[in-house]
Amino acid sequence: MTDAVRVLIADDEALIRAGFRVLVDGEPDLTVVGEAADGHTALELTRRTRPDVVLMDIRMPGIDGLAATRHIAADPELAGVHVLILTTFDHDEYVVEALAAGAAGFLIKNTEPRQLLNGIRLVAGGEALLSPGLTRRLVAKLADRGTEPRLDPHALRQLTAREREIVGLVAHGLSNTEIADALTISHATTKTHVSRAMTKLGARDRAQLVAFAYRHRLVAPPEPEG
Repeated sequence: MTDAVRVLIADDEALIRAGFRVLVDGEPDLTVVGEAADGHTALELTRRTRPDVVLMDIRMPGIDGLAATRHIAADPELAGVHVLILTTFDHDEYVVEALAAGAAGFLIKNTEPRQLLNGIRLVAGGEALLSPGLTRRLVAKLADRGTEPRLDPHALRQLTAREREIVGLVAHGLSNTEIADALTISHATTKTHVSRAMTKLGARDRAQLVAFAYRHRLVAPPEPEG
């Protein structure tokens, strides 16, 4: 039997934390290991409990969720911790900043409970997660941002043709299962290619891989909607 996914809840509203705890602890494969009402406490508990996933609110007193996420992403000892941003604000800039800070996913707080629980599982398994409707707007912004990415563009030359193809599919929002189906390869093979591409490009997670792909035109930016 596999161990339950360990979840830390960081939100400044006690009622929201309580609701998330009931929801998460009600699943046999998920368990809450702690709660934090501010970013500083979230950092302390993350270092102490080493959760698989941190449900992180953006707006919190003291150190906000984005700053706390940056600290977690920058700590090599917390490499196994995945941050899932939860916020009431469906703003493109929040999404871009959250992913740039090192978040593995982004969901709006009014997300359906089942989608939230599945999101926790996806992020814990190394997938990137965005709320429906955000992906097209996000990748267009990532493609146009003028800031230099932290990833090494010279590493592109190290990718095999298959790895470049798979990175492109990741950037278009496909999961490992969907990529495996599209290319008629096994899920394990897909996961290996994604992992190798992340290692070669120095990406911490799939979200950084997506950002890198669009910033360096590894895949074409989406056409504007409308």
